Amino acid sequence: MSQSKTAGPVPEDKTTEEEQPRSPREIRLVMVGLVVTMLLAMLDNLIVGTAMPTIVGDLGGAEHLSWVVTAYTLATAASTPIWGKLGDMYGRKGTFLTSIVIFLVGSALSGLSQNMNELIGFRAVQGLGAGGLMVGVMSIMGALVPPRDRGKYQGMFAAVMALATIGGPLVGGFITDHLSWHWTFYINLPLGVVALAVVIVTLKLPKVRSTAKIDYLGAILLTVGITSLVLITTWGGQQYAWGSKEILGLAALSAASLIAFCYVEQRVEEPMLPLSLFRNLNFTLVSIIGFIVGFVMFGSTVFLPLYQQIVQGASATNSGLLLMPMMFGMLVISLVVGQAVTKTGKYRIYPIIGTIVMTVGMILLSTMGVGTSSFTSACWMVVLGAGMGFLMQITMLVAQNSVELKDMGVASSTATLFRTIGGSFGVALFGALFNNRVADTMKERLGEQASAGGAKDPGQMSPAAMRALPAPVQDAYHHAVSNGMHTVFLWGAGVAVIAIAAAVFLREVPLRGTGKGEAPAESSLEAAAV
Repeated sequence: MSQSKTAGPVPEDKTTEEEQPRSPREIRLVMVGLVVTMLLAMLDNLIVGTAMPTIVGDLGGAEHLSWVVTAYTLATAASTPIWGKLGDMYGRKGTFLTSIVIFLVGSALSGLSQNMNELIGFRAVQGLGAGGLMVGVMSIMGALVPPRDRGKYQGMFAAVMALATIGGPLVGGFITDHLSWHWTFYINLPLGVVALAVVIVTLKLPKVRSTAKIDYLGAILLTVGITSLVLITTWGGQQYAWGSKEILGLAALSAASLIAFCYVEQRVEEPMLPLSLFRNLNFTLVSIIGFIVGFVMFGSTVFLPLYQQIVQGASATNSGLLLMPMMFGMLVISLVVGQAVTKTGKYRIYPIIGTIVMTVGMILLSTMGVGTSSFTSACWMVVLGAGMGFLMQITMLVAQNSVELKDMGVASSTATLFRTIGGSFGVALFGALFNNRVADTMKERLGEQASAGGAKDPGQMSPAAMRALPAPVQDAYHHAVSNGMHTVFLWGAGVAVIAIAAAVFLREVPLRGTGKGEAPAESSLEAAAV
C-alpha cells in the first residue's frame, strides 16, 4: 500500500511559510503574476483559433489543421496531473516558473514555424507548459490564501475567464488583420515575462525536498489513459466512426491503462495521484460536479455562437461578444458568492443552487427556436452563466479544502483535469447529437437535395453565405440548427441533473482559515472522509 504519508515532500523548516498568514499587500502583489499567467493559459487557443485560416493559407497542410489544436490539447491534459504532483514534491514556485518558461519557449517556436509539421510539434511543447499554468495558479493560491478567505479573490479569476472568452477572438482577429499570424504566438512573450518577473520577485514559498522517487510508471500509464480519452473525444464521429476499430482500440487502451494505473498507485511509495483522496466524499463529489461543469460549459460555448450566427444572423467577426451575457452572469454571481463564503464560512448551499440554476438554464436554452429573439436567448444565457458562477470557483475551493497542504497541487490538478475531460466529452457528445439532428432535419425539409450533398455543414456556413441561399434552403438551415440546439441542451440538462444529486450529498466541512480571526478547524479533513 502507499507509504506517501511517511515519505512525501518535507519542508526544510518545521514551520512552513505556507502555514503562516500573508498580508493583503503581499497577496495582491502575487495575484498580479497569477492573473497574468491565467490570462495566458485561457487566451491562447481563443486567439490562435481566429488566426487558423490565415495560418493554413500561409503554411499549407490543411489536412493537418486539426492537429494544431489537438497537439496542444493532448499535451495540456496529459501534463496537468504531473505538474500538480511535481509541485507538491519539489516546490510550487519552481515548477510553476518552469511551466511558464516552457510555455513561452513553445510560443516563440510556434511563431517561428515554417511549415505545418513544425507548428504542430511546437504547439505540443506549448501545451506541455500550459498544463502547469492553471494548476500552478490554483495550487499557489491554495497555499497562500486559506479557503475561508479565498472568496475575496475568486472574482478576479472569474473576470479573467470572461475577459479571455470575449477578448480572445477580438485580439486574434485584430492581430491577424493588422500584423501577422506569427504575433498570435509572440503576444504571449511580453505577458509571460511580466508574469515571470512578478512571481520571482513577490512569491515567497518554502523550499521543499522529497525523499520519494518519482512515480514514472504511474505518470506513463496516466498519460496514455488521458491521451486515449482525449483522442476518442476528438476523433469520434469526426475522423472515425464511433464504432470503428480505431475508436474501439483507443477505448480499450484507455481502460487498460487506467486500470493498470489504479493498481500501480496503490503500491508505490509516492503515487502520482493518491487514490486515497477519493475516500473523501467531498473531494469525489466536487470532482463529479467539476466534470459536469466542464461538460456543460464547453459544449455551450461551442454551439451557442453557431445558433446566434446562423439562426439569428449575428456577425461572426466579434464571436466572443456573443457569449457576453453568459460571462456576465458568471462574473456577477462568482463575485457575490466569493464574498458570501468569506463572510460566513458556509458554502454547501451554493453548489446546490448552482447546479439547479445551471439545469434550468439548459432547459431554457433548449426552448430556443427559429423565432427566438436575441434578447430572449441572452436572458437564458445569463441564467446558465449564473449557474456556472455558483460553481466555477466553489468546486476548486472544496477540492482544496478536502486535502492536506502537501497535496494541494494534486487536488488542484485533479479538479482541473476532471473539468478538462468533461469539456472534451461535452463537445464530442454534443457534436454527435447536434450533427445527427441537423442531418435528419435537413433531409426532412430538403429531401433528395440534402441527401445528394446539396446541403453543407452549418458550422462551415457564414451568415453572409447563408443570406445568399434561396429562402427555402435558409429556412431548412434555420430549423435544422434550432432542432440541433434543442437536442443538445435537453441532453445537457439531463446530465446536469447528476450534478444536482452530487451537490445535495456534499457535507458542510469547516473551511481552513481565519476569516475573522478564529482558529482553523483541526478536524475539517476528517469530517468529510468516508
